[in-house]
Amino acid sequence: MDNVAANLPPDVETVFDSARIAAAISALADNAGNDDIFRSAMAQLLKAELAAAREAAQAKLLKDRHGRRCAEWLCFVQDEIIRLLFNAATRHLYHSPTPSDSERMAVIATGGYGRGLMAPESDIDLLFILPYKQTAWGEQVAEAILYCLWDMGLKVGHATRSVDESIRQARADMTIRTSVLETRFLTGDTALYEELVTRFDKEVVQGTAAEFVAAKLAEREERHRRAGQSRYLVEPNVKDGKGGLRDLHTLFWIAKYVYRVRETEDLVQRGVFDAQEYRTFRRCEDFLWSVRCNMHFHTGRPEERLSFEMQREIAQRLGYTSHPGMQDVERFMKHYFLIAKEVGDLTAILCSKLEDQEAKPAPVLSRVMARLRPGRKRGRVPGGEDFIIDNNRINLAVPDVFKRDPVNLIRIFRLAQKNNLAFHPDAMRAATRSLNLVNQKLRENPEANSLFLEILTSNDAETVLRRMNEAGVLGRFIRAFGQIVSMMQFNMYHHYTVDEHLLRCIGILQDIERGNNDEFTVASDLMRKIRPEHRALLYMAVFLHDIAKGRPEDHSIAGAKVARRLCPRFGFNAADTELIAWLIQEHLTMSTVAQSRDLSDRKTIENFAAVVQSVEQMKLLTILTTADIRGVGPGVWNGWKAQLIRTLYYETEPVLTGGFSEVNRAQRIQHAQAEFRAAFTEWPESELNAYIARHYPAYWMKVDLARKIRHARFVKASEASGHKLAVNVGFDEARAVTELTILAPDHPWLLSIIAGACASAGANIVDAQIYTTTDGIALDTIAISREYDRDEDEGRRATRIGDTIEQVLEGKLRLPDVMAKRSAVKARLRPFVVEPEVIINNQWSDRYTVIEVSGLDRPGLLYQLTTAISKLNLNIASAHVATFGERARDVFYVTDLLGAQITAPTRQAAIKRALVHLLANEDNAEKPAA
Repeated sequence: MDNVAANLPPDVETVFDSARIAAAISALADNAGNDDIFRSAMAQLLKAELAAAREAAQAKLLKDRHGRRCAEWLCFVQDEIIRLLFNAATRHLYHSPTPSDSERMAVIATGGYGRGLMAPESDIDLLFILPYKQTAWGEQVAEAILYCLWDMGLKVGHATRSVDESIRQARADMTIRTSVLETRFLTGDTALYEELVTRFDKEVVQGTAAEFVAAKLAEREERHRRAGQSRYLVEPNVKDGKGGLRDLHTLFWIAKYVYRVRETEDLVQRGVFDAQEYRTFRRCEDFLWSVRCNMHFHTGRPEERLSFEMQREIAQRLGYTSHPGMQDVERFMKHYFLIAKEVGDLTAILCSKLEDQEAKPAPVLSRVMARLRPGRKRGRVPGGEDFIIDNNRINLAVPDVFKRDPVNLIRIFRLAQKNNLAFHPDAMRAATRSLNLVNQKLRENPEANSLFLEILTSNDAETVLRRMNEAGVLGRFIRAFGQIVSMMQFNMYHHYTVDEHLLRCIGILQDIERGNNDEFTVASDLMRKIRPEHRALLYMAVFLHDIAKGRPEDHSIAGAKVARRLCPRFGFNAADTELIAWLIQEHLTMSTVAQSRDLSDRKTIENFAAVVQSVEQMKLLTILTTADIRGVGPGVWNGWKAQLIRTLYYETEPVLTGGFSEVNRAQRIQHAQAEFRAAFTEWPESELNAYIARHYPAYWMKVDLARKIRHARFVKASEASGHKLAVNVGFDEARAVTELTILAPDHPWLLSIIAGACASAGANIVDAQIYTTTDGIALDTIAISREYDRDEDEGRRATRIGDTIEQVLEGKLRLPDVMAKRSAVKARLRPFVVEPEVIINNQWSDRYTVIEVSGLDRPGLLYQLTTAISKLNLNIASAHVATFGERARDVFYVTDLLGAQITAPTRQAAIKRALVHLLANEDNAEKPAA
């Protein structure tokens, strides 16, 4: 690789003047009393110079935002420091006037440092090459350099080897081979370095390209698996994540190994990339280095994960500003994900080129398909004269296929789907280069729109739509979709970008339709019962439900408007278009009602029935809601939410059918109890009957079977041991929560006491299910965020919470005293802003006033809210606690102390004022109302 200094601006040498520093080191050597004093003084001098150079590099990065240039600058400074140390070691410390042949050494940069690019907190990888085995002189020089670097506070990876040993190890170990591939001469004996490079080419690289490529691609797959497979995870790893810097490095390693190039621009001459693709490579690299260098400078450590806490800071450092509907941080992250996508495209291009030259085996899928259909190696694609089958992948028959008929840009995806073919990278590359053909004429073409609807509603739609999206065709063909490509939502609830979420929802809808996943029993059953002509519109509604994210207007309302404009183009009539728009406008309603309303309150059900209007619309909304919640990310959909959705559906059905229900309420309660009897056979019938009679109907409707069985065992064991209060601890790994099931005599302040005990242990409540038995015993299940990886540690924390609850109920402990000592708010939530909102409503219940509270979650919030409500002389009849990432949404059904609704406007205003103040002031976390 060329000398780093060749690419640098001239001002770097004024900041780090090697000649001046070398003279200062010589002066130190002359004046120091002994070697130890000299080494220490030299380390301090270089440490100060390095700190000044880094400060200058950071200032320049903030000014010009050129990440690659910053990485080159830092690398140049490091190179110069190592040269200065080598000169000091060989001239002042271990000078050999007439060196023997064995007293030669080449100091070489390897690994990431060898690439000539360096992040502020990166490790330094050095290889000391000797002509033969280690000598005393070689050991002393290497140690002098290393000890001084360590004294400067730098992290150094190092090895000392002869050329023979380096070659032998490179043959045997792929990591060492990659490290040697990246070598760059720093100082010392150039002949040794040249010998290493020449022999490495001849004895290691020749004839092993396929082996190296396979190893590096397998390594890449494993790295992605560890970092999280999707390149659209909202807290990406800039170095090791999909579409990150390591992918660009892998790409260059492979190219360097196979084509024996020294610089990326050489790949253009070799025909691997065209000039445009090379510019994309450099643009991606520069952007990712800007992000990474800023992350290191900001944190002062080698931080590679772009966490929520850091995203806004980096966005501001890079100069992003907020626009209507999109925060600065969301615009930055959208750019990040677009870059990650381009890195993926470049990797596909290189792999295609390697495959053509047989340096890389054909994809596994293609090999499997080839065995199944041995006679279809090459040939025309059935139903498409413009396309051929190339190794079980669809490819273009002639280069101008898209230009001759732009509908082919849609047709290629439908034909691949229909014939179960993978996509040839060359075809995808050609599609991406032909995006200018996707114009208004193509968007209005009836055949193109019909083909798209077939893609959306046929097998493997998620995979095919994802390939359309990666090629850029989907966002051009449906421009509203193009606006949400790579868009992230700056919150902790959504795990993926908006486009990735929508595509995953389509895959989940197909899973629901197949009906072989127990997660989706109700939705799968309803899917079989919807009117057949509504199937396509349901797929369209799922595809479009978040299409208007990132706009100033509410995305449900704006999305309905998009659907009304877009759907006629796909052949939907006016009634179907209106139904799709309605589903999009109401797509959050069922989830909200199920999770934050009292489903045993008749008014809740009547209000929901008034929204959904018909059983058919409710079926469609139930399926859409299920797919949407499941598509948010792992662990968000669970048995409890499934049960709530199921209960809301079956409670509302009789209202919509005028009293007739396929499964009326009494029968459903009986069915739930019979299901429990059938599954739970541990007790005699008399005991079972008595236990069943202890629970109100709402319990049987709203709790899932597995939890009912756990409750029964827990209640019996607790009562048998004679405890007034008992706590059972469970772990839900999918949701990363610990579940506390608490059995205690019911008490007006019980929820507040439980919430306070959790907060005193630093536990954040994310869900709560609260039930009371007919004999006055509370059976509450509280889900708290995990703090420890090991279940044993979590179990001990849960036991402490139980002890606190017991002591407070018995009057041995005052919660305000405990809360005063509680730890401060967790930093994890600080990057987020959630506007406090309090809604007080008497229309959602005939008996109760409903208070809905929404704000930024924090440990102790539920305790503060319940305490404040009680101090406002209100009785809490039921509470519905839910957390959506960093947003807490808690709903309380309350009355005044006489059991009446709160109707006076002045009283409602006072309640609202008190609760908004509590939500808005984090100080309340430190000084809870008590």
